[in-house]
Amino acid sequence: MKRRTVLWLGLGSLGALAVGWGVLPPRQRMTGGADLLEDADSFAPNAWVRIGRDDSITLFMPRAEMGQGTHTGLAMLLAEELGCALDSIQIAAAPIASVYNNVKVAGGNPALSDTNPPISTRLATHFTAKLVREIGFMVTGGSTSIPDLWIVLREAGAMARESLRASAARHWNIPASDCSVNAGRVVRRDGQAMTFGAIVSLGDEAIETVSDFSLKSPREWTLIGTPAKRLEAIDKVTGSAVFAADVHEPGMLYAELELCPVVGGSLVSFDETAARASPGVVEVVVIPPAAGAPAAIGVIADQRWRARRAVESLKATWSPGAAGAFDQSLIADALAEGVRAHSSRDVYREKGEAEKIIQGASSMLRAEYEVPYLAHAAMEPLCCAVKYETTRATVWAGVQVQNVSRDVAAKVFELDPEQVTLVPLLLGGAFGRRLDSDFIALAAALGRAVPGKLVQLQWRREQDTRHDFYRPAVRAQLSAALDPATGKVTAYQCHTAGQSIAAQAIPRQLGMPSPGSDASNVEGTADQVYVFEHYKITHSTVELPVGVGFWRSVGHSQQGFFNESFIDELAVLAKRDPVEFRLSHLTDRPRHAAVLKLVAEKADWGRSVGTTPDGRPVARGVALHESFGSIVGLVADVSEGENGVPRVHRMVAAIDCGVAVNPNLVAQQLESSIIYGLSATLYGRISFKDGSVEQGNFDVYPVVRFAESPAIETWIVPSEAPPGGVGEPGVPPVAPAVASALAALTGRRVRRLPLVGA
Repeated sequence: MKRRTVLWLGLGSLGALAVGWGVLPPRQRMTGGADLLEDADSFAPNAWVRIGRDDSITLFMPRAEMGQGTHTGLAMLLAEELGCALDSIQIAAAPIASVYNNVKVAGGNPALSDTNPPISTRLATHFTAKLVREIGFMVTGGSTSIPDLWIVLREAGAMARESLRASAARHWNIPASDCSVNAGRVVRRDGQAMTFGAIVSLGDEAIETVSDFSLKSPREWTLIGTPAKRLEAIDKVTGSAVFAADVHEPGMLYAELELCPVVGGSLVSFDETAARASPGVVEVVVIPPAAGAPAAIGVIADQRWRARRAVESLKATWSPGAAGAFDQSLIADALAEGVRAHSSRDVYREKGEAEKIIQGASSMLRAEYEVPYLAHAAMEPLCCAVKYETTRATVWAGVQVQNVSRDVAAKVFELDPEQVTLVPLLLGGAFGRRLDSDFIALAAALGRAVPGKLVQLQWRREQDTRHDFYRPAVRAQLSAALDPATGKVTAYQCHTAGQSIAAQAIPRQLGMPSPGSDASNVEGTADQVYVFEHYKITHSTVELPVGVGFWRSVGHSQQGFFNESFIDELAVLAKRDPVEFRLSHLTDRPRHAAVLKLVAEKADWGRSVGTTPDGRPVARGVALHESFGSIVGLVADVSEGENGVPRVHRMVAAIDCGVAVNPNLVAQQLESSIIYGLSATLYGRISFKDGSVEQGNFDVYPVVRFAESPAIETWIVPSEAPPGGVGEPGVPPVAPAVASALAALTGRRVRRLPLVGA
């Protein structure tokens, strides 16, 4: 059994271990990798930064750049404290080492957390952080990249700065306090200066690492909080940015796959005669299921089109297995039964007597909502290149968990992980899809069949859509009681039913048992923004054969729609303005109230919306949601077009994300989240017939196009709180804001998504 598996299972021993270990904060994260970075021509004071004699400054980056601007934001943290220009920093992939593991991603559990968490929750958080630091994952996800490295990279920069300052001062034989650091130089009071590279050139005896340093105060920041330009933007514009599809070498080969079209099916037969006789074909490979990938058969050839034509000639037949009759009616029945079931309900949060109060209330509301499966639909379909050389191998891919993807490839190659080099590349979007390594396993199986050759596997759009790990379909039943005198909620209850992501993803991705309760089932309601005296949050896990995975904003994407739509319905029942009704339940949440007030002000809430140029009436809807450490308020202006199709004209968003490291990146991520969430709200739906996914390309799985994109305004609440995430929090409020605007416009409440063609 792997050490990682043993320690994960050790979570069950929390009570025994917490006394000796969990009460302490996670180990300081400067060490454990510097020896991997330093060479004779450079100085690496810690695991994060290397400074060369040629004045080069390299940040060793453990997080993936998938369009969210993470590399720029993280480089800003280092540059701020180091005292150098942002564009002087070069980004290099960090080696796979525990010092680079993401600690923040393990934090936060709606099943445990309260406004003032008990000691057991704090112990669990500390213990988990230490566990992840030691044997966890180099993961990019959960909107945690900036929050996780907020202190770490500033400390790395400050350590390097003070080491260089002290070394220069010794060289000049003056106090370090007589030196300042700016623009990549250490400067004396008389103006004499040495560049960082010149200090490094003094040699090992003249430079040493300083461990006594302090961080700048916010008043001293000159880079953090500014709209700095993205580091990778020029490379993307000029075409020099490297994605997996850009990996080439002379004599390389290309692979094409036919994947089993039925959930859980298997290969019965095929005829490879025509394929092997085709020009340029090198090998035909049968691939068993691995790492969540379905059974497959592939062809390797000297040209991609030749491989494609050869795959089509295989005449493969597939056994549908137990899921051959699986369709939408079975999904609907399972979710409906999950909502009705009482014996299988897991209680995540409970306070007071919500059920009793609701049953006896003179003014109450009960409603059911439902959302479908959703694909990730990143603009870059999955792609991976591999080169297997018997005793070692190299994998080129855009991934979200470097060490797991490497380990998956190593298992297929039957090599030790240390014999496999993973080269992490830029990602053309991911949204959680590349947390899985099924496409890595398939590429590795193909590469192993042709040792010594670089093989590139590029999925087609239809494969990317039909063989995804989807956001789960979920059904919800919400109920609440109102006090007729005050118009406020006295009791609130939410029960949901759907598949558990953790129950599938952890065994599939990590090869270890799921730890049990899956907090993502209820995130967004169990930890919602409103203050209720009595509440109960429950969930029933439904077993279905559909592969599910982490999708942008995860459970918040479903629960945000359920909860905020229901809150809006309660406001209507109470005959109160939706903004004012929400504010009345935020009396102890000043940050949330400030966000809601700001977005209402900027959206001109309460004023007449008017009509469209062709005279159609327009209405407004509002939503407020907290996720990933950030609070987002959203107002949508919506009209109803021909055939009842909604048209969203304007969306105004306000966010409190703590310190906005780069306001441009925050605005870009809000805009991206809104468009992504709007695509899901209007059109997103994966359906099944005879065990197969019905959707393939964007003609049947549409996304919002330029012509229908609304005008988007973003507003950032000034804050000195530690940064929250910004890559996902804009998604959850989109659906309820649009749906509530439609309800205000038409009088009809939409409780099922998508809004078009559901």
